[in-house]
Amino acid sequence: MQQPFRLKTISQFHKLRNQPPPLHPLISVVDVSFAKQLNDEEPRSLVLDFYTIALKTVQNAKMKYGQQLFDFDSGMMGFSSPGQVISVEVEKGKMLEQSGWLLLVHPDFLWNTPLAKKIKQYAFFDYAVNEALFVSENEKAIMTGIIENIKQESYRAIDKFTQEIIVAQLETLLVYGDRFYQRQFITRKIVNHQILDKLNDLLDASFNDDVAMRKEGLPTVAFVAGQLNVSPHYLSGLLRSLTGLNTQQHIHLKLIDKAKELLSTTSLSVSEIAYALGFEQIQSFSKLFKTKTNTSPLEFRQSFN
Repeated sequence: MQQPFRLKTISQFHKLRNQPPPLHPLISVVDVSFAKQLNDEEPRSLVLDFYTIALKTVQNAKMKYGQQLFDFDSGMMGFSSPGQVISVEVEKGKMLEQSGWLLLVHPDFLWNTPLAKKIKQYAFFDYAVNEALFVSENEKAIMTGIIENIKQESYRAIDKFTQEIIVAQLETLLVYGDRFYQRQFITRKIVNHQILDKLNDLLDASFNDDVAMRKEGLPTVAFVAGQLNVSPHYLSGLLRSLTGLNTQQHIHLKLIDKAKELLSTTSLSVSEIAYALGFEQIQSFSKLFKTKTNTSPLEFRQSFN
């Protein structure tokens, strides 16, 4: 099995893809139509030490992040942060056909700008490949227009305004990405509500399985996302758009509902209930319960007597 090939600089990426050197060492816009086929020596899996934002249509190939394959025939946007493994698998005997653009941004380009920290708040950089952004023709035109601005600015001689202007354009691009993902959460409402229903069923089953709760503890965000076959960040974004609550808050909501049920219908002590719900310490359970209900477990129980 071929090991992923690490690229630390944007110049290395250009060289690998037989492209002219980038005009700016830390940011580049690449036309992806240049890659018609991959030779046998060319690595199929890459680890990039920079951000990538892509809008492209791919024929006769599938993109792969980690172990997940996804077909980009219909044209989509994908975002990846430094350190992610990105692979391309071309169908045997066929030419790679793709169109669109790829924006490469090295973290050093964002140094000493507000976006250096803020970019980590855009959760879609950690979405799985099958959670790519489906863009309409109008949305595609908006994104491509911003990319053209970045491209033209990167072609200019570097001066004291270059970084500020490009960073402003990049932030605009990311805000639009956030907006379009929120639109996608809404327009795919049926699928998303099915995920919400499955989440509720999963949490109900978890909190009703006393043996599993004592053995495994509270269900984690990573666990429920894995059970639902979505990435943790995508699941939280989807849930916020539907309910205003993220995944952790949904878990806590179910936990408090179950705790209220046990406090009001059983004679179990508070410590026994805490243990049954996966808590190792009663103090942690009591603190969470009071935070969510403005009353202690004992006070809640006493209200039923």
